[in-house]
Amino acid sequence: MGASFRSYVWDPMLLCSQIIAMQSVFYVCFGIWLIFVDYILDHPRSLGQIFGYDCLDFSSSGGRMIAAVYVMNALTCATGLWCIVQRTKQCTDFSVTVHFFHFIACWMYNSRIPSSLAWWFTNIGCIALTTVLGEYLCMRTELKDIPLTGARADL
Repeated sequence: MGASFRSYVWDPMLLCSQIIAMQSVFYVCFGIWLIFVDYILDHPRSLGQIFGYDCLDFSSSGGRMIAAVYVMNALTCATGLWCIVQRTKQCTDFSVTVHFFHFIACWMYNSRIPSSLAWWFTNIGCIALTTVLGEYLCMRTELKDIPLTGARADL
């Protein structure tokens, strides 16, 4: 194997572009899931559903709906990890980074650190779900057979 196979070269532009792409996947898909669910259940749409701490509450149907959107978005973000990051070892890093930036955005939106246990449980659970599913998808791709030069790939 040559030195170029899976070489680990520090590439800050690649890293920053992957972080921006994953953050975009997180918010765009979250918005799409939220619009879809709000439309079906005829809930009012607001920016507070994405960034507000008080909207995420397990005791109300609206809060449980937003928690379900978080879970659906975690599945979508895992697919984003598979398409954008493509490395099993980096899935945890990117999942935590995406949710850390979401935490910062929520903190700025609400002007306070979240005190809602539902918000913390939902986000930590989504980090775990995104990481595990992203690692599974990336591992399946990484473990595929590498065809040798001159050999048939369909064997």
